[in-house]
Amino acid sequence: MNIPPIKQFPFTSILGWSVSRYDVFDKCKRQYFYSYYGKFDKEVSQAKIQQLKSLTSFALESGNIVHDCIRDLLVRMQKTTKPISKPRFLQYAKTMTENYCKSKTFSEVYYKQKESVTAEDVFVQVSKIIENFLTCKRLKWIFEVASPESKDWIIEPGGFGETRIENYKAYCKVDFLIPVKDKVYILDWKTGKQDLQKHSRQLIGYSLWASYHFNTNAKNINSTVVYLYPDYNEYTVELTDENLANFRQQVETETKQMYEYLKDIENNIPKEKDCFEKTDNEFFCRYCNFREICKNNF
Repeated sequence: MNIPPIKQFPFTSILGWSVSRYDVFDKCKRQYFYSYYGKFDKEVSQAKIQQLKSLTSFALESGNIVHDCIRDLLVRMQKTTKPISKPRFLQYAKTMTENYCKSKTFSEVYYKQKESVTAEDVFVQVSKIIENFLTCKRLKWIFEVASPESKDWIIEPGGFGETRIENYKAYCKVDFLIPVKDKVYILDWKTGKQDLQKHSRQLIGYSLWASYHFNTNAKNINSTVVYLYPDYNEYTVELTDENLANFRQQVETETKQMYEYLKDIENNIPKEKDCFEKTDNEFFCRYCNFREICKNNF
């Protein structure tokens, strides 16, 4: 299959739906405000909001490092299919872990849940995930089945995965897309807990993204989430007319819900901060980067 260029869109200010954006909106409107509209806050400095927004966590950083290691390995596989040296790849991951952790502030340390989070701590987790990846059947499949068409692989395409779903702007950025004969395969690597409800929505979004950009029927697309920790597991979404229609309807409904918190939809300007309600979920607050300035009292 010949993969055409990804379509480009002129800039527009109007918000774009995504699974992650709506997930924040659904859980806590105040966190949503700080995450997407912090520059409109009249009480808290932009420097403080940006500082809190940039906090990472042990789990998040482990996932980022593994994700980028896999990306770099796949780029290498486009040039050569020589066997992977496990010691060298683990050393590569260790170096990346050290470099990433130098410039990051961990929320666990910032909020004094831990005295420190070191690169050594993070690499213990990263190495376990890398081990699972190197022995998984999906990597074997990539070597044996997908590698002949490696020149057409799409690995972390540039931009944010902008597309259109029911004429609404949406973002569905894929990790890894490969054509094999007359089918398109999309792989999404996960290093956290399994969440089939959320991840199924992501997979359907990826399929519609590929369908839109490459002018192919969504049912010719195989979208799979690959869980790498604590154990290897895979889930492939089954695309049907029903779940595609339901997904399109959800995107429209959820986009309109987010629009309700704007005073200017076209320019994506929010209503006042007080209109963005705080959650009453104490567990969710406990892990929110913005809890210092939100001060939700339980």
